[in-house]
Amino acid sequence: MKVLYEKRKQVAHVTINNAEKANILDKETSHGLADAWSEAWDDTDVRAIILTGAGDRHFCAGHNLDTPPGITPEEKERVRTENIFWPPSGTVNGSKFGVDGSLGDHYPQIWKPVIAAINGWAAGAGFYVMLTSTDIRIASEEHARFKFALLSQGWVGHGPGTTYLTRQVSYADAMRILLTDRPFDANEALRINLINEVVPHARLMERAEEVAADVVKMPPLAVRMMKEFVVRFQDVPVHEAWRVQTLMNTLLTQMTTDGDEGRRAFLEKREPDFTGGIRQKGEGYPGLDEDERARLEAVRRELLG
Repeated sequence: MKVLYEKRKQVAHVTINNAEKANILDKETSHGLADAWSEAWDDTDVRAIILTGAGDRHFCAGHNLDTPPGITPEEKERVRTENIFWPPSGTVNGSKFGVDGSLGDHYPQIWKPVIAAINGWAAGAGFYVMLTSTDIRIASEEHARFKFALLSQGWVGHGPGTTYLTRQVSYADAMRILLTDRPFDANEALRINLINEVVPHARLMERAEEVAADVVKMPPLAVRMMKEFVVRFQDVPVHEAWRVQTLMNTLLTQMTTDGDEGRRAFLEKREPDFTGGIRQKGEGYPGLDEDERARLEAVRRELLG
C-alpha cells in the first residue's frame, strides 16, 4: 500500500509509503492519501493526526509528472487546457473535492490537528501538502529539505502552495523562495517560521508523538472549532471574526460537556478529562414574571461589568 494508516491511542498515523519513488503523489498514492484523510475525519475517536513519509530521504517529492499509460502527451495537455474553462463536476479546478469540499483531495482542510514529521525532502506538491494540510511541523535536522520546485520549470503551479506560503511567512522570505526556487534546509525553515521545531532525525517521530499527546488531552470539539475558526476567518475583519468566535464559544459552553469539565477541573485543581460529549436537546427555560425579568437583567449588566 502506498499510504499506510494506523490509529494509536486516538492519534492517526498517516505515512506516504512510496519511498522507492521519492514518496511522490502518483494516482494510487494520491487516492490513498485522500482515503486516509477521510478515515481520520470520520473516526470521532481520532483527536490528532501525524503525517510523515516512509524512509529518511523524502517526505514527499511532489506529483508524478509522467503521462499515465495509454494517454498521449497531446491528450493530457488538451484535457488540462479544457479544465480551465470546464472543470469536471465534483472537482476544485479539476481536482476531486477534499474532506470538507473545498481544496483538492490531497490538499484537504480537515478540522483536526495535523502534525507533520518532515523526514526528508518536501518539494513541489509535497511542499503544498505541508502548507495546506499540516498545522504543527517538526523537521529532521539531518534530512529535511524544502523546495517550491515550480518556477524553475516555467510555471507557477496548479496547487494552492503559493497562496498558502505568502500567508505563512514574511513577504521577503516568500518571494525569495518563489523567485529563486532554491532549496533550503530545516534550520532555514525554522528561521522563517515555516516550521515549529528541528530535531535530530532519530527523535523525529518520538517528538511528533509527544506533541500529538499534548493535543489529545485538549477538549476535542473546542480543538476542532479553534482550527476551523483560525483557517476560515484569518483574513476576515477583526470585528466580524470576533463575532464568529463568540458564537462558536457559546456553542461550546452551552452544547458540550467539556466546558463544564474544564471549569470544574480548574476549580478542583486537577487535570480535566475531556470526552467531547454533546448535550441532548432539552426543554426551554421557563417564562419569567416582571420581577424575575428585572432581576435577570440586573444580573446581565453585572456580568457585563
